[in-house]
Amino acid sequence: MNSRSAAITGLGITEMGKVYGLAPAEFAAEAVRRAVDDAGLSLTDIDGLLVSSGISGGVSLSLQRTLQLKDLSLLIEMQAYGSTAGAMIQTAAMSVGAGMAETVVCVFADAPLQPEAGAGTAYSRAKPSGWDGLAGAAGIRGANQMYALAARRHMLRYGTTSEQLGHIAVAQRHWATMNPLAQMRDSITLADHQRSRWIADPLHLLDCCLVSNGGVAVVVTSAERAAALRQPAVHVLGWAQSHRGNFRMRDDDFGLVSPAVRSGPAALEMAGLKVEDIDVVQLYDCYTFTVLLSLEDYGFCKKGEGGEYVASGVLGPEGPMKLNTGGGQLSSFYMWGMTPLSEAIIQVRGQGGARQSPNHDVALVSGNGGVFDHHSTLILGSRSVA
Repeated sequence: MNSRSAAITGLGITEMGKVYGLAPAEFAAEAVRRAVDDAGLSLTDIDGLLVSSGISGGVSLSLQRTLQLKDLSLLIEMQAYGSTAGAMIQTAAMSVGAGMAETVVCVFADAPLQPEAGAGTAYSRAKPSGWDGLAGAAGIRGANQMYALAARRHMLRYGTTSEQLGHIAVAQRHWATMNPLAQMRDSITLADHQRSRWIADPLHLLDCCLVSNGGVAVVVTSAERAAALRQPAVHVLGWAQSHRGNFRMRDDDFGLVSPAVRSGPAALEMAGLKVEDIDVVQLYDCYTFTVLLSLEDYGFCKKGEGGEYVASGVLGPEGPMKLNTGGGQLSSFYMWGMTPLSEAIIQVRGQGGARQSPNHDVALVSGNGGVFDHHSTLILGSRSVA
């Protein structure tokens, strides 16, 4: 075992969903305390802190003072949208490997939901101006419309259908019925998906992720130290990022290819593994279409065949692919990239209860930011590399 390789040794998840009365920084502080306790450590053991927050902001470097953390060797506020969680783990792992810090906490929190206001208002955008005003005049006022355009282009090119996207929503809801932390635990059918109201054609309500208040934190330390702590170590085997920078440019392959096509192979190569070696897959699922495109670009199926693949019976608890086993952001909770990361940790530890995958030695975790513009990939395992 490489003593300077990194492992995740603590996980803290607050109450999640329609939880009111707490600011994002308060959720973040509680998540950190839970993660540190989960690892069997104390706050005085922490010498690195990486923080991030969602659209409501409020989680900053001042969290150090809130938690009374002294003499930190590493303190960074990070933002790469939905790819941030993966980027934080990568930064923490590199810092541990370089000897810059011994025990690093990565935390994300958000609180966009407000009492007596619909979830849709949490992510509503002000009237766009300038160049964005042209898109706004065409009815594009946020992520819903942009992801709908991406999905429609894939449909036109490859024949993908709404019903095929529905198979993803149904399968993930099935997983969520077995997850006590999930916000949505009533099963749904494909007919329910098709009947759910339109958000932005071709996306129905059940194609779109939840909105949640809460916080998630993880503790990263050396593999050697993790082996002596309370929880089974989750080893960080590989990682990569990809930031395309061609959003809204002429001749872009928007909706046809995502940055997963670069970050996936790079992370697997670093881990010395192949797609066939993955036991559980935790994909960023802000929309069902995000899952479908990621599956293609990671190589679980051929380009253009994602629709047929997800409708073939491979998904859900009875299928061979253990995908988004906690319900994902569509049915469990929406904490950006911390949602797939937290479920991957639970699965690799073997602590998934009724939803536990029998094979769980290696997990792939994705993070997606912007509208297919930023991406992070993690490969996690129950055993360290040689």
